[in-house]
Amino acid sequence: MRSRVTRAAIFAGAFMGPFGGGITVSMLPELGAGFGISAGTASLSVTAYLVPFAALMLVSGTLGERWGRRRAVITAYLVYVVSSLIAFFATWLPLFLAMRVLQGAANAFTTPLLLAVVAGSVKAGSLGRSLGWFGSLQAAGQTSAPLLGGLAAEVDWRYAFLGVAVAAGILAAVGLPPSPRPATRARPRLRSAWRVHVLRIGLVGGLGWGCVAGLNFLVALRLEDAFGLGAAQRGLLLTVLGVAGILTARLIGSAVDRVGPRRCILTGVVLGALVVAGVGLVPAVWAIGLLWAFGGVSSQLVLVGVNALVLRTSGANMAGSTSVVQSFRFTFAALAPVVITPLYHADAALAFLAPAALLLLVGPPTLPRREESTGAEDGAKA
Repeated sequence: MRSRVTRAAIFAGAFMGPFGGGITVSMLPELGAGFGISAGTASLSVTAYLVPFAALMLVSGTLGERWGRRRAVITAYLVYVVSSLIAFFATWLPLFLAMRVLQGAANAFTTPLLLAVVAGSVKAGSLGRSLGWFGSLQAAGQTSAPLLGGLAAEVDWRYAFLGVAVAAGILAAVGLPPSPRPATRARPRLRSAWRVHVLRIGLVGGLGWGCVAGLNFLVALRLEDAFGLGAAQRGLLLTVLGVAGILTARLIGSAVDRVGPRRCILTGVVLGALVVAGVGLVPAVWAIGLLWAFGGVSSQLVLVGVNALVLRTSGANMAGSTSVVQSFRFTFAALAPVVITPLYHADAALAFLAPAALLLLVGPPTLPRREESTGAEDGAKA
């Protein structure tokens, strides 16, 4: 019974990272009113979370492997509890934003280490299926964060932070299975996670996520400008990407086990390019909604495939390699609005065709052609 609860907590941890990043998205007006600022300024709460979240994942997995996965994850949850409670009581904007930074930093130490725990606990031939479950819960966190944050804001936005503090506290109490701390000579070095092989996988994963799921804002712009949809209608249509991801991630995980992660990633890249180009060109709202649902399938093909590929080929430093790949994913998603919005204002169709072309031209040739394995000794070089 204890092992089942612990396993459930591992997968529940997958929910926390994306959820924490998106929880303030739908409460920006209320958040702004609470601190006497505009909703636009309140959007700093999203940036304050995502920047340290993405940046620290360049090193968080390796550091967590050195310290011990169980210790690092539980400490991260406890830091998340404290920062969420301070955010709940905060009446000074800089303090609130500092706590968002701390939340993002803490969650940078959960996702990659939990993926490594999953990879180390599954039977041979079933890694993809487990990663599919993990991916579906990440998609659920991303999709439900605006909804639950908005519901909390109907009463008081602060209750959202109280809720996540309680959830993180429960996860910390359940913990992880004990993992032995490696001997000094076996501690992985940072460069063992920054191999060219890993960076290539990370680049494809970042493109596959940033050029599809990261374009939610672009689809919303087109729905408003071309079809005159209101905020509620746009929000409802955009959720189909997350819902499709939730529903298909487990099936995609099984496909990864059957045909291999590389084929799934390439399928996701090609499908994503077709989806993005189509969303920018089709003349009907229902067609955009249908295509955007396939965008969720594409994103999960890339995400689950990339996670499986890097975990299979990372040697001793599984969490470190995975964290580098995850950093690419969230960095590309954060950069997408900055890079694509000027293109949209210049030419709406070009804003969709450019990322679609980038996926096709860069994704397939960048993906490693074989599942290179470095062996445990590569990760152990101190």
